[in-house]
Parts: sequence; C-alpha cells; structure tokens
Amino acid sequence: MNFEILSIKDITSGLIQKKFSAVELAQSFLDTIKNKEKDLNAFIEVTEELAFKEAKAIDEKIKKGESLPVLAGVPCAVKDAILVEGERCTAGSRILKNYIAPYDATVIKKIKNAGAIIVGKTNMDEFGMGGSTENSAFGPTKNPHDHERVAGGSSGGAAASVSAHESVVSLGEDTGGSIRLPASFCGVVGLKPTYGAVSRNGIIALASSLDQVGPFAKTVEDAEILFNVIKGKDPMDSTSVESKISNDKFLISKLRIGVPKEYFAKGLDPEVEKVIRDAIKKLEGAGAHIEEIELKNTKYALAAYYIINTSEASANLARFDGVRYGVQAKETADLLQTYIRSRGESLGPEVKRRIMLGTYALSAGYYDAYYIKAQKVRTLLKQDFDNAFKKVDIIAGPVSPFLPFKIGEKVDDPLSMYLVDIYTVPVNLAGLPGISIPVGKVGNLPVGLQLIAKPFREDLLFETGKLAEQYAR
Repeated sequence: MNFEILSIKDITSGLIQKKFSAVELAQSFLDTIKNKEKDLNAFIEVTEELAFKEAKAIDEKIKKGESLPVLAGVPCAVKDAILVEGERCTAGSRILKNYIAPYDATVIKKIKNAGAIIVGKTNMDEFGMGGSTENSAFGPTKNPHDHERVAGGSSGGAAASVSAHESVVSLGEDTGGSIRLPASFCGVVGLKPTYGAVSRNGIIALASSLDQVGPFAKTVEDAEILFNVIKGKDPMDSTSVESKISNDKFLISKLRIGVPKEYFAKGLDPEVEKVIRDAIKKLEGAGAHIEEIELKNTKYALAAYYIINTSEASANLARFDGVRYGVQAKETADLLQTYIRSRGESLGPEVKRRIMLGTYALSAGYYDAYYIKAQKVRTLLKQDFDNAFKKVDIIAGPVSPFLPFKIGEKVDDPLSMYLVDIYTVPVNLAGLPGISIPVGKVGNLPVGLQLIAKPFREDLLFETGKLAEQYAR
C-alpha cells in the first residue's frame, strides 16, 4: 500500500478495516525518514522508540475492539521548540543541545490522547529567529521541491517533513510567519491560529505576545482535524481561551473577499502575483464577491514587528545563561564570565543580533521612543483590520513576495531576509488567524495563497481554503 497518499480519515478507515497496522504505518514513515534525511535535514531527532510504543498501543486498542481516537496511528512530526517528555528539545540552538524535556507541552498531551504517533522533532531557525531554517545550529533544511533552495522558516523542518511524506501532519509555531511561509515554500497547508486559540504551555518562547502553535498538513481537511484536537483553553496558559464555534452556514455566494492593494505593491515577484491573482479569480468565479481594500498602516508593520519581537526575545532568552538552562562554559573566572562565555559560545549570530536590538529598545531613554511607539503602531494595524472586516469576511493575498530562494543567497543580508515576512507579520501583530494554501507553481516551486479572517473564525479559513484547494488541483 502507498502510505504516502493517505489522509487522516484514510488512516482511521484502514486501521479499522485491518488493511494495515499502526506499527506497519509507523515503520513505513520511519523508513522514509531514514531514506530522505541525508538530503533534506528536516529532523533534529527521530523518536523511533516513542513512535513504536505509541503505535503498539493503537494496535492493542484495535485488538480489543475499542473505538479509535481521531488521530489514531497518524504519523506526526513536531517542531523542536515544543516539549515532548523524555525527548531532546533544542529549539535549533547549541545552548540547548543536551536539554531533555521534563514534561509534555499541552498540545503534545492532546495529540497523544488523540492517538497520534510522534515520529520526530523537526529542524528550525534557532529559537524561531529566521525565515529560512539557515539559522539552525544543526544546518539548513532543504526544500523538498529543490534541494538547492530553502524550505522557509522558522518551522522549515515541520513543513518539509509533510511535503516529503516523512509525516502525515506536523506541529509548527508561528511568531511572524513561521508556519505560513514554510507552508508556502514547501507546497503544503499551514495554519496560524488566532492568538489564544491554542495553548502555548510547554513551548520554548520567542515573543510571548506573538507566538502561536498550529498545524501543517497536505490538505485543508487534515489541518482542520489537527487544529480541532489542539485548540481550547488551558489552565496552564492564561492567554488561552475557549473559542466559540460558529453555526453560520458557509455560502460562497455570500462570501466577501478583500484584496489589500498594499499586498500587490512594488517588490512582489510578477510570477507569484499571477498565481495569487488567478487563485482569487477562481474564487470569484465560484461566486465570491471580490473587493479591493486598504490596510494603510501595513508599511509600518515590519518595523513595529521587529521592535516587539526583539524586545520580547531579549526578555525570554535571558534564562538561557548556562546556569539553570543551557550549556555552561567551563573554567570561568566568575559568574559574569560564566554568563558571557556560555551565551557567547553557544548562541548564533542572529540570536545575538536580536537580543542586542531588543535590549537596546527596552533600555532607559529608548523604551518610549521604540517599544511604546511600536505598540501604538500595532494598535493602528489592528484597527486597519477591524475596519476591513466591517466590509469583508476574508482577506486574501500572497504569503511571500518571492519564491523560495537559494540556500546562502540572503544569509549575509539580514534586512533582505526580514522582508520575507512583509505579508505575514501584520497577522501576528493583530492576533488574527491566517492560513497558507498551495494554489499553484512557478516552474517546480510552490506558491501559497494567504487567507486571513477575524479572530476565532478559523472555520471560514477552512471552508474558503477547501475551495481554493479544489480549484488549484
């Protein structure tokens, strides 16, 4: 049987009908990982022992005639910033290369309870800082469609693992585009949920007011199933909430789609623009109403994002000092030298850059000029979206201004690298849900359509996404 083409529902059905066992399924995906990893580098750690333990438990349930949970036997990869008890969790950094997670993140508890088989921890930009996975201490993840190009970041390994059939679904984490960008570059579906829709308990934080865990999948339906497993209020995360499920019937003829003129300005690759406009045209042909809208403060989003991101990163990463967390430098003269050398030797250049920028932005005399001003811009951006959603139900546009770039092409130009986030960061700043749907290719390189909705209207993203997906086939 070709396990690569199976959806979540196919797996459940196959297990119930005893066409294959959970152990056979796990073995098949672990073999694929073994065969492809030397070329891809999507995984930091393959959790073979855990996978077989979980698969055997599913087979035992089937043997006893018990009902199967929704993710029973589904091979799932997990971004290496999410704690899985007893497994190494590095966040892509040398400073945590020996850190073993002491407990499961809430999302991991949920997918384990739902029967998922965790096949490994995936590669990422160090502490989530980057859009290409080139900032990983464990080397870059290569794009499954072209091994000379990046898979996107920071959740590049999680996206590549689904695209390369090393997993059926995976969990990533999105701070400024870290799910949607690699989903677009790797040609898979990637959802960044509403801020607070999914618990952040057990996630190694980058920027606490921006981070959100979400799913990667081959289809919108599979992403929806995984999202419904991981969402919900968690007493261990005070920012999480229970979202209300909409009972509105989805009608494409009543759907109003806004297209921001700012997302189609100078700098957008004309070939990417053509794929995106064609996808929007197909939705219009299906009955949706298309309207040009204005998000006038978009031009300030990137600057505001990188002040807030670096400021929160500076505070969150203070704990990795070689004392309680992280590799400790040896033979230092005093405590200060322990801090300096431990962080200096084990943190990568992008992490150091952002810590310094964030510490500067938060320092006395500059706090009001930078951090407070960035938060004011964030409020204006949110107001832009609020006003837009009075006229439209969904906002559509590109995920990235350009195609996946070659490995090493932008590594020495951080400002150019930051531009990859230009269409994704406003969504995080406003706390909105966004999804990337593969809708076409330029040559052999995938292009993702970004759909954005009001808070907790992931249902609209899924329904519209299913249509976009259908027309892209």
